[in-house]
Amino acid sequence: MDSAAQTRRREIATEHLLFKTMEYVEARHPGLLDFLEASLDHLGDPSDGPDKDDAAVREIAQRMITGARREGA
Repeated sequence: MDSAAQTRRREIATEHLLFKTMEYVEARHPGLLDFLEASLDHLGDPSDGPDKDDAAVREIAQRMITGARREGA
C-alpha cells in the first residue's frame, strides 16, 4: 500500500474523530472550545527544517475550533 495514501487516510480519520469529540464534549461541558482557543499561542510546528511554520499550524487548529463552534450552533 502507498504510504502517502495511508498517511492521508489516517490523518482524515483522526481529524474526523477529534472534531466529533470536540463537538460532543463542548455540547456537554461548554468552555472546551474557549479553553482550546486560549491555548493556541503555545502551539507550534516542531520542525527544525525550512518548512517550519508555526502560524500555519495555529491556523489549522483555529479552523478546527471555528468549525466545531459552527457545527455546535
